[in-house]
Amino acid sequence: MHTGEKPHKCDVCASEFSLTRHMLIHTGDKPHDCDVCGKSFGQHSNLQRHRRTHTADKPYDCAVSGKKLSSLGNSQRHMRTHTGDKPHYCEVCGKGFSHRGNLQRHIRIHTGDKPYDCDVCGKGFNDLRDLQRHMRTHTGDKPHDCDVCGKGFSVHSNLQRHMKIHTGEKPYECDVCSKRFSDQSDLKKHMRTHTGDKPYYCDVCGKGFSHRFNLQRHTSIHTGDKPYDCDVCGKGFSEQGSLQKHMKTHTRL
Repeated sequence: MHTGEKPHKCDVCASEFSLTRHMLIHTGDKPHDCDVCGKSFGQHSNLQRHRRTHTADKPYDCAVSGKKLSSLGNSQRHMRTHTGDKPHYCEVCGKGFSHRGNLQRHIRIHTGDKPYDCDVCGKGFNDLRDLQRHMRTHTGDKPHDCDVCGKGFSVHSNLQRHMKIHTGEKPYECDVCSKRFSDQSDLKKHMRTHTGDKPYYCDVCGKGFSHRFNLQRHTSIHTGDKPYDCDVCGKGFSEQGSLQKHMKTHTRL
């Protein structure tokens, strides 16, 4: 044990290993406990790495960016952000990933596996982070605040899109008419004005629409729903635009 000898060899790949540590995989035994939070580990080296999350000790420096990392493994994985190395490949579609965990999450796209369920509405997710973001729709939590106007957002990407309102940045350009947009999704919707694509169809009459919002407004024709009421005469309208036009009949009086 002290000489570093590993007398047990794998019959398949010929790699050597410690039988004592290997058996922990089968027994599930985790004899090494963190004295701060109580989390248990099968190997002492894993416990040592974990302890750095409490001490903030980060002894490994990235030679490129100077970022400090808590373990050698994290340092090696971080370097792939600079080198572009993607050693983990999907056997189904061939897509490469820099981290094994990202590959495992990606595989669920092919398998349809959604192991993370919302305990409020039951919706399933293939990634824990997606579930955590979804939970904010129930809790109303908006942890990402705009530094300019203070508006809060539940998802960081929504904050990034919002910031372009303040900066005026419009990096997405239409290659047909050169109109520019701050958000890629807005460009995609705009492109339908050129292509004539109408991916949203009414289940009742089959009419197609280029935007989901237009379909929602159209549906009120079939349902008879008139959620927009005139606060002067009480007349109801299915669309806000119709209410605004109607209001002019009162202002002209």
